[in-house]
Amino acid sequence: MGKQNSSNDNHERYAAFLRGINIGGHKKVPMADLKKMLEKIGFTNVQTVLASGNVVFDSAEKNLAAIKETIEKKINEAFGFQVKTIVHSMNEIKSLVSSDPFKGIEVTKETRLYVTFLSHKPKSTFKAPYQSPDKLFQILKATDYALFGVLSVKDAHSVDAMNFIDKEFGKEVTTRNWNTIVKVASLG
Repeated sequence: MGKQNSSNDNHERYAAFLRGINIGGHKKVPMADLKKMLEKIGFTNVQTVLASGNVVFDSAEKNLAAIKETIEKKINEAFGFQVKTIVHSMNEIKSLVSSDPFKGIEVTKETRLYVTFLSHKPKSTFKAPYQSPDKLFQILKATDYALFGVLSVKDAHSVDAMNFIDKEFGKEVTTRNWNTIVKVASLG
């Protein structure tokens, strides 16, 4: 599916990633309600991807921080809880996908590819590549706004990897499966 142009050429396409919604019955945000809420505040061509808080939309606002703050405030008002949100331009997401960060990685049914979006440039001294002591999780590459990780699910759960990321980079991050990112990029 290609870019859906808004009626206003001043609009840009964005992707928002909401942290920790619709997991295990906590922080329930129905996607239809989220879509309506975003349309009500002026975003257009709103599309959701899966129920894990991935939203693509057009906006006349160009300031990513302002878009993020608006979404977080309106979610809190509409659903009664805070949800950290990370917003990127669709051009950034498409560039990320076209960079093919997992090139050369053999994907099996026991391998998962993940992208963790950071809300700000990391203050830690973290350097990639990184491999966990049990060799079940590795971060191949880190940029100012994303980590690219590979997880073996043969003997481990993603909880250990997510705990490491939260400890190293803080809780203002959100992680998505690579297939989800590719699907989001296809809506740009």
